[in-house]
Amino acid sequence: MQTKFLLDESQMPKSWYNIQADLPEPLPAVLHPGTQQPITPADLEPLFPAALIEQEVTTEREVEIPGPVQDVYKLWRPAPLYRAHGLEKALGTPAKIFYKYEGVSPAGSHKPNSAIPQAFFNKEAGIRRLTTETGAGQWGTSLSFAGSLFDIDVTVFQVRVSFDQKPYRRAVMETYGACCVASPSEMTAYGRSVLAENPGHTGSLGIAISEAVELAVQDSETKYALGSVLNHVLLHQSVIGLEAMQQMEMADAWPDVIVGCTGGGSNFAGIAFPFMGHALRGGEKSRIVAVEPSACPTLTRGKYAYDYGDTAKMTPLTKMHTLGSGFTPPGFHAGGLRYHGMAPLVSHASQLGLFDAIAYTQRECFEAGVLFARHEGIVPAPEANHAVKGAIEEALRCKREGRAETILFNLCGHGHFDMAAYTSYFAGDLSDHEYDDQELAMALSGLPSV
Repeated sequence: MQTKFLLDESQMPKSWYNIQADLPEPLPAVLHPGTQQPITPADLEPLFPAALIEQEVTTEREVEIPGPVQDVYKLWRPAPLYRAHGLEKALGTPAKIFYKYEGVSPAGSHKPNSAIPQAFFNKEAGIRRLTTETGAGQWGTSLSFAGSLFDIDVTVFQVRVSFDQKPYRRAVMETYGACCVASPSEMTAYGRSVLAENPGHTGSLGIAISEAVELAVQDSETKYALGSVLNHVLLHQSVIGLEAMQQMEMADAWPDVIVGCTGGGSNFAGIAFPFMGHALRGGEKSRIVAVEPSACPTLTRGKYAYDYGDTAKMTPLTKMHTLGSGFTPPGFHAGGLRYHGMAPLVSHASQLGLFDAIAYTQRECFEAGVLFARHEGIVPAPEANHAVKGAIEEALRCKREGRAETILFNLCGHGHFDMAAYTSYFAGDLSDHEYDDQELAMALSGLPSV
């Protein structure tokens, strides 16, 4: 029984896939935060280089991957696809379980798929410094790695709770030459204002984005880089699904069910959108399941509305599933999933009924991750544990129904820097955080009137 399915470097995708070309309805317009009119490419120029702005707005189905980006991708791509024989046996399921493993990248997650092209296009535009935010630290690590390759200075604002929980992520960023700052910080006017109101603030991705954007707009040689949510980020991540489609054919199988964890939407879109587009063009259809944390249930509890991407309300208004830009999620360990909004493209696909969403608690996701590690050998990141949980639930459903379905999920990163969370889990100290209903109601009541 074959366990891993490997592509040769010559089989790497030569272009990224853009689902906007295949959607039955176009994405709602992005609005200027001041005028509430549709933004123009010129409105984005303080934040992004022209090439990335073009990728953000294009509706072309394919966007060519530049040669220098492909050369760096070859350090870890094509990423392997595994058949989870051990997990299948442990569950006693008739289902076939496959997982695409993105933890083989130098940064240990899927995030370099976008960090490398973003650094490349900024370098081509003559940019000397990039600012960004990071939750768990995987994006910050990845952009730091990309910055070291393309000789760009990187400043990372890491959400305070994750900065404290995961000190080795900061060490890796500094190894790559980046500056990592706990957010909210004293480095920006907005950070100082948050700390003045609450000196012990645990931080949020929305606040960290505000700080990174504030620095970027003050200097013509500095741009901002985002690790999820935006169209061009989801575009770059499509290499995951494009490779997986080839590998599933190698395995003489096709997924009946595709599972991905969702926070901002990058890895979920990476695995799901190429298959979704295949179905929209008349190909075989898979049921797609997005799994999110119950402590930050953007898809299952959020409102589909125009909202700001950051807490200081400096970013454009996008229509997305949101808990409100002022909402601060509890400090659970899957820091990469602690974002108040969901990618507009993922949100739009949800509104079109193209996938299902479900939320699970922290402890049940860690339980799933431990079961996976003991039978497949890989310790998943807390974020990836949500996808593992979703896949296990689908496999158990197949067991109950006696259905031999094929399940594919994206294992978006390893948990080697998350051992403190696993230690807490084994000690019985890991709690199922609950968000404050009143805070959520207030955040949603503060949504902009559009």
